Amino acid sequence: MSKYDRALTVFSPDGHLFQAEYAMEAVKKGAASIGVRGANSVILALEKFETKKLQDSRTVKKVGALDSHIALAYSGLSADARVILNKARIECQNFRLRMDAPCPVDYIARYIAGIQQKYTQSGGARPFGISTLIAGFDPDKTPHLFVTDPTGTSTEWQATAIGRSGDVVREYLENHFQQDLSTNDSIDLAMKALLEVVDTGSKNLEICVMECGKPMRILTDAEVTACIERVEGEKKKEEEEKKKKLLSA
Repeated sequence: MSKYDRALTVFSPDGHLFQAEYAMEAVKKGAASIGVRGANSVILALEKFETKKLQDSRTVKKVGALDSHIALAYSGLSADARVILNKARIECQNFRLRMDAPCPVDYIARYIAGIQQKYTQSGGARPFGISTLIAGFDPDKTPHLFVTDPTGTSTEWQATAIGRSGDVVREYLENHFQQDLSTNDSIDLAMKALLEVVDTGSKNLEICVMECGKPMRILTDAEVTACIERVEGEKKKEEEEKKKKLLSA
């Protein structure tokens, strides 16, 4: 394997591009990020690694606005994410200037995926070590949630997760997701899924809410704490009901 993982543009005999796969491993070691698409909103729930005691936490951001109607969250290398964010913001503004209309979500998702794919076949460069969640609304007010990965693949989801323990969170979402969720129900589902792999505590969690016609909103620590308490209360009630059913049986 060693002689095939030194050059990005060389396939191994069994069809692997090891540098691209190493980039995927960097994503798996990144903080967990979850997206849930509701009837009129898209929720991004993010794990934040604990900052140093003297570090300004405001300088560590896991989500950013691409335009007034599109937000991007990521898992993986923060420096790579900054580059993608800047390129995507410029493209959103270019689209507005050319078309005199807001950029569709699927367009910017394909644009970001195209940038990532380009770096899987360029000599003297390495793939971007991030996966992205792209949430937003089209001009017809339809909510969308897209995922891109280091290989340059772009796919649309109703609910998904990237980063560490992504498979565990996706399995939870598959078992509990329902169509046309309200904003509050979408927030609760995203929070419940994130708490499957993250310790409770508002300092380690961040919730981004995208609603039609409104700018991206980050919940305050007090709102996140209230949401955690509500979710944990519901879990306790469910456990108590299960115990009562077992005892009655």
